[in-house]
Amino acid sequence: MITLGIETSCDETACAVVKDGKILSNEVSSSVKLHSEYGGVVPEIASRFHVEYINGVVKKALKKARVNILDLELIAVTYGPGLSGSLLIGVSFAKALSYALSIPIIGINHINAHIYANFIRNKFKRMPKFPFIGLVVSGGHTSIMLCRNLNDFRILGNTKDDAVGEAFDKVAKILGLGYPGGPIIEKRARHFRKKDMIKLPKTYLEKHSYDFSFSGIKTAVLYYIKNKKLTKDFIALVAYSFQEAVFDVIIEKTIRACRKFDIKTLVIGGGVAANNRLFNKIKDACDANRILFYSPGKSLCLDNGAMVAMLGEALFEKNEILNNEINVETNLESMLTWERTFR
Repeated sequence: MITLGIETSCDETACAVVKDGKILSNEVSSSVKLHSEYGGVVPEIASRFHVEYINGVVKKALKKARVNILDLELIAVTYGPGLSGSLLIGVSFAKALSYALSIPIIGINHINAHIYANFIRNKFKRMPKFPFIGLVVSGGHTSIMLCRNLNDFRILGNTKDDAVGEAFDKVAKILGLGYPGGPIIEKRARHFRKKDMIKLPKTYLEKHSYDFSFSGIKTAVLYYIKNKKLTKDFIALVAYSFQEAVFDVIIEKTIRACRKFDIKTLVIGGGVAANNRLFNKIKDACDANRILFYSPGKSLCLDNGAMVAMLGEALFEKNEILNNEINVETNLESMLTWERTFR
């Protein structure tokens, strides 16, 4: 089967062509530079970018895959969660193409697709096996899920305010580092050489909660640097302290979820999963708790069409077809379920 995957949930216009579990092409066009002066994604700019570039990105993906558009057999498209305008462009384009080609279309949950990126085959890596705990960390999402099978991804915890990637962007803006904040803070944090860190607040919320809150630590950074000179060493100190505090909370809650449900496998996805420090810290925690750890690799951590196409192909084989009745769901949760009965 030849599947076209379309991903437009935020500021990347991403399209991929896959065939029977193999990636033939995976093209991404990002509007990140257009948002840099604002310190975050501007929805209107993002949606206009998608309108301008989606046709060209699809053509480029088809050309690179050496696939004629008439050879497509399935279209998979992200329909939520994400920015409404951005999602609407991708879904509308996918529906029109599905209608013109008379081929089925399937809507894909963006969060689930990030987890499914770990199932993309390559000769160097084993596949995770269900059940497992899934962790999605990105600019728009911070979610812990209990994943029992391909059709059962249940959310255990989510962010109450800022997503982890959003918190990185805001702290980077406070420090005058620019946008996007994640890669910049990671880079600055590497230069930290002192032993004593800043004691920033770690928010765990109510007892046994798997939810997150990062607005408090952002405010703490804002007040800490007030009236201080932002030297290179000082910025490195703040960046490292902030990054460590945020990652400590994420890892503690995720490992606790593994213990609670007696799960021995952890699968991670999302743009922040490309952070080397997070990768090393969470791998060490998994090793210490005898938990198998899976990460899709940096290129597949970021928003991409391949993860959408692959999940679409897998769901199609299970007859999970929505056809043209796909509607944009900006606040879509995994499996449309906010699962709290497990706690």
